[in-house]
Amino acid sequence: MTVADIATHPGSWIGGAPVTTGGPRHQVINPATGAPVAEIALAQPGDVDAAVASARGALPEWSGATPAERSAVLGKLAKLADEATSVLVAEEVSQTGKPVRLATEFDVPGSIDNIDFFAGAARHLEGKASAEYSGDHTSSIRREAVGVVATITPWNYPLQMAVWKVLPALAAGCSVVIKPAEITPLTTLTLARLASEAGLPDGVFNVVTGSGADVGAALAGHADVDMVTFTGSTPVGRRVMLAAAAHGHRTQLELGGKAPFVVFDDADLDAAIQGAVAGALINTGQDCTAATRAIVARDLYDDFVAGVGEVMSKIVLGDPEDPDTDLGPLITLAHRAKVAGMVERAPSEGGRIVTGGVAPEGPGSFYRPTLIADVSEQSEVWRDEIFGPVLVARAFTDDDDAIRQANDTKYGLAASAWTRDVYRAQRASREIHAGCVWINDHIPIISEMPHGGFGASGFGKDMSQYSLEEYLSIKHVMSDITGAVDKDWHRTIFTKR
Repeated sequence: MTVADIATHPGSWIGGAPVTTGGPRHQVINPATGAPVAEIALAQPGDVDAAVASARGALPEWSGATPAERSAVLGKLAKLADEATSVLVAEEVSQTGKPVRLATEFDVPGSIDNIDFFAGAARHLEGKASAEYSGDHTSSIRREAVGVVATITPWNYPLQMAVWKVLPALAAGCSVVIKPAEITPLTTLTLARLASEAGLPDGVFNVVTGSGADVGAALAGHADVDMVTFTGSTPVGRRVMLAAAAHGHRTQLELGGKAPFVVFDDADLDAAIQGAVAGALINTGQDCTAATRAIVARDLYDDFVAGVGEVMSKIVLGDPEDPDTDLGPLITLAHRAKVAGMVERAPSEGGRIVTGGVAPEGPGSFYRPTLIADVSEQSEVWRDEIFGPVLVARAFTDDDDAIRQANDTKYGLAASAWTRDVYRAQRASREIHAGCVWINDHIPIISEMPHGGFGASGFGKDMSQYSLEEYLSIKHVMSDITGAVDKDWHRTIFTKR
């Protein structure tokens, strides 16, 4: 199957089947060319009601399945996704414009590995042993599915974010209603279809593609869901949490980031330069963990800036389908205008544009890799998330200043420290406030380890066994083992007469 085969997809998946909603038609645009690659019908708030009802109806069967039964279905899904790799790559490249190398070597195989991980995790629930902790009762712990999970995912990694949210929920026995970004829904819809083919009961996995203002708001604030998860910007995440709070629903949020990239004076400078460019430009910088703030020892600063500028100047922009392309476009022309505006304002706040800072001629929403040096700590580009191929840099005076600058942000999602000194590395890992701290690298993730941040970057975890816990409720079961009518503790309430 190719992208052309899904060009008239209905846009939603409810009750185990594609659904043509009554909403307006919407074109999915390839940001590299500006050409449409699919047309879908957008969901409306009433479709959210239908999807939630479908998920609620399917919950008893799926949550009541044994861990082995759930594991078997998810394992089959991993196999089917692997067989559909070419379809998933084609869809992901066409709807996001990301280079085919990134989709082929990172997005799709990483997502399949995550599915496979949760197929195994479904059978491994840890907890305290059943025991007589009080002496006259046996206590045990049950882990039960939270229930119906509403999840809203972003456009930057459509397949990965769907997998990160949906798979741990399914492994835990939950049913799901997901709203992908309406500009990148294709791989999420394919994932739902593959899950149905793998044997997932109808209604367990539902997709409603619509705008955030109506469908997203209706889903986040729906009275009949039990949990709301969201990946996206911090302002929108806070609105999602507010909507969920109206019903007291559990929330899990993975929000923005402004990751520090700290280069100490004993670092391998060539490795740091290469790492900074790779960490800043992955997915055209549209990554909440991307290296965005280079904090560099004064003695290395000038050489670091020159080296990064040189490597960035050689990055190849072009057709995402071409394996030689390094950098794809930004997601939309509007987003490019936002990125360009922040870069254009940087010199007025003291920043020096070393390389880039312009959009190339031609179609698509491309933007050249950009390095801005000497920025002020109060400048917009230093403090706010740019979400584009832009790295900003400042020098530091000593280790205390490096840690201070790294932590001088409202965000706390990811960071990296570059040093040959094991004690410096340990200090950085302890004192930098971020959910992930890399040492002498920036960006790699693995299914077995958690992803999630602090502060304005949200709370809760994606990936790993820790993510599975987000979707489980803990129940204490306490059983009397004495058979006594008069319990010893009753005397605290009344005396026998």
